[in-house]
Amino acid sequence: MTGRAAPIAAHEDTVVGEWIDRNGHLNLAYYLVLFDRATDVLFDRLGIGAAYSAASGYSLFVAETHTLYERELTRGARVRIECHVLGADEKRLHLAHEMFRADEAARVALLEGMVLHVDLGTRRAAPFPATIAAPLAAAVRAAPIAGIGRRIGMRRAG
Repeated sequence: MTGRAAPIAAHEDTVVGEWIDRNGHLNLAYYLVLFDRATDVLFDRLGIGAAYSAASGYSLFVAETHTLYERELTRGARVRIECHVLGADEKRLHLAHEMFRADEAARVALLEGMVLHVDLGTRRAAPFPATIAAPLAAAVRAAPIAGIGRRIGMRRAG
C-alpha cells in the first residue's frame, strides 16, 4: 500500500456461520453488515456518530453505494476494514471502505458510498455545522484506490 493515504479508521470483525449462504461463502448482505459496522467506527472517529445524532438531531443517511466483491470469505474468517473519506461538501461525504482478510494484503471487497447529512426533524439533507464541517474537510485524503468510480457494464468477450 505504498503511496496510499492512511485510513481514517479501521474495524476488525469475524465472519459467523449464520452469514454463510448455500454456496458456502459469505452472503452478499453480510458484506454490507461488515461495511456498516466499519462506517459506525468511522463516524464515531469523525465526531458524527450516534452521540452526535442524539445531541444534535442530525444524522447521516446512505444515498448510494457500489460494492465490488473480489474474493470469497468463509466461516471464521477475520477481516479488517479500512475507512477513507474521499470527499466532503456542505451536505455530503464520499466514502471508501476496503475489506481485507486480517492476515493478508489482498483486498476482499470494496464499498464506495455517498452519505447525506440529514435533519432528523425534517428528514431533509442539511448543511453540516461549521464545527463539524472543518474537521470533515481535514479528514479528506487523496487515496488512489483501485475500483473507485468504476461503472457496471458488460465487457466484450475477447
